[in-house]
Amino acid sequence: MERKEWNEKLKQLRELIKKEATYDEARELFFELHGMVHASVISNGLSHTFEDELWEALPETVARTALNKKGRTILYGMWHSARIEDMTMTLLVSGKDQVIDRGDWKERLNATIYDTGNALNTDEILNFSKKVSIENLKAYRNAVGTETREIVKELDFRASKRKVSQEGIRRICELGAVVKDERAFWLIDFWGRKNAAGILLMPCTRHHLVHINESLEARNRAK
Repeated sequence: MERKEWNEKLKQLRELIKKEATYDEARELFFELHGMVHASVISNGLSHTFEDELWEALPETVARTALNKKGRTILYGMWHSARIEDMTMTLLVSGKDQVIDRGDWKERLNATIYDTGNALNTDEILNFSKKVSIENLKAYRNAVGTETREIVKELDFRASKRKVSQEGIRRICELGAVVKDERAFWLIDFWGRKNAAGILLMPCTRHHLVHINESLEARNRAK
């Protein structure tokens, strides 16, 4: 799938997800679009995704040090988008614990931060990128994507119209998953106004493509 087609299908999803009569079709389209912004291993059938394209023959040095025009690395973009999908789909939509808080993910990831990373400057991003485990970051993204797909399989039309959990918002703040900095804390208000369907549209689809594109820009600048 080309990006232009993906964007057109996202427009279709925005319309289909509004109506109960087309909700099942919307859910299948969500799985297709969501699959394209994750590794192909989670989607059963998509042979080469946008995320696959990013990681393909990617030198470790480039992943850790190449910067896009916003001063962000590839590993930062992949962490940031995965963390946001994790906390919104678990704490705000399903009411479960985050994937990162189950098992030994924190130790395996070896990350210098737990939050979304919105408030980091470029030096801090580079420090994070120097230390985080690349293979475990890939595995974490796969685990988050798989968790989302399981949640959406059980999410019926009525549930998709519910506002996100205010208890989940409280827990995000309590856990420090979004830090109390103006560069990050706006997310709390942004998510707090959404319903579950809105979370599927942003961040679980479009947000990932934004950061994959930014990461590809960093990769290309390194050449």
